[in-house]
Amino acid sequence: MLRFLLLILPFLAGLAQAEPQSVLQRPIELDTGNGVLYGTLLRPKTERAVPVALIIAGSGPTDRDGNNPMAGRNDSLKKLAQLLARNGIASLRYDKRGIAASRDAGTDERQLSIELYARDAAAWGQRLKQDPRFSRLILIGHSEGALIASLAADAAGADALVSIAGSARPIDQLLRDQLQDRLPPPLLAQSDALLTSLRAGQQVAEVPQALEVLFRPSVQPYLISLFRQDPAQAFGRLRIPALILQGSHDIQVSVSDAEQLKAARPDAELAIIEGMNHMLRIVPLDMEQQLASYRNPQLPLARALGEHILAFIQGLPASRNAESGR
Repeated sequence: MLRFLLLILPFLAGLAQAEPQSVLQRPIELDTGNGVLYGTLLRPKTERAVPVALIIAGSGPTDRDGNNPMAGRNDSLKKLAQLLARNGIASLRYDKRGIAASRDAGTDERQLSIELYARDAAAWGQRLKQDPRFSRLILIGHSEGALIASLAADAAGADALVSIAGSARPIDQLLRDQLQDRLPPPLLAQSDALLTSLRAGQQVAEVPQALEVLFRPSVQPYLISLFRQDPAQAFGRLRIPALILQGSHDIQVSVSDAEQLKAARPDAELAIIEGMNHMLRIVPLDMEQQLASYRNPQLPLARALGEHILAFIQGLPASRNAESGR
């Protein structure tokens, strides 16, 4: 999803669950040469090589666990990692540069770009591919992380990709649609003008105060890099097995986006999960309950989400380490 989208929604600001005894958790870091990134490696206790998922978080200051300080704590990606580990699949989730523990790797947001995030994801993937404890590498991208996964898949050497709540439309188009019903007409006209300029690669020095959270000058280089990407085209270029997951009650990304991704890659698997929202929970289409789910780590993940991901990964063809002892 769009970087900083959550910042425009009226979200308010959990206790972490203990890891299962059969799961090993370790901190992990990656020196990229221009900053150190920090993450968490979760893997089942076994001597056999197992599949490993690189979990890529969504937009804005969303951390490795799926939590955003502007929206609240929900632990969606942490819960996903735990689910995978309990079912014999390792995972690495990380804080993107400029965010949480990796903040020092991106203190100047004017230097950030979607391409830089993709290179970071590829570097993490290459590290996992070199680790003999792991067999197949699966990139799992949530929201904007789905676009990053598509851009990084080839360089990472990924064996498969899972897109969860990923947009198919260029993100400036998605943002126009999302702002349509959230801004009064004068601000909407100004935001449309800003989007048009940024889409053309032109920065804008003067931004209305009410729109600074989205369009402040320091973030405009990132938005320009983001807007020039076409998520459906990036997904369509993939030549590895792919799974598209989308919730029917997602208030940020539509079922139509998932269908457009499927059209770009007809051989990809598509599953629409009835009742699932953007936080991967089953939540009614009621705005109060939707927003509450963004800050409730106690809600369980949608059961069908895990079922589809596990079936997809377990059904992949064997890779180099082939889940055999080494």
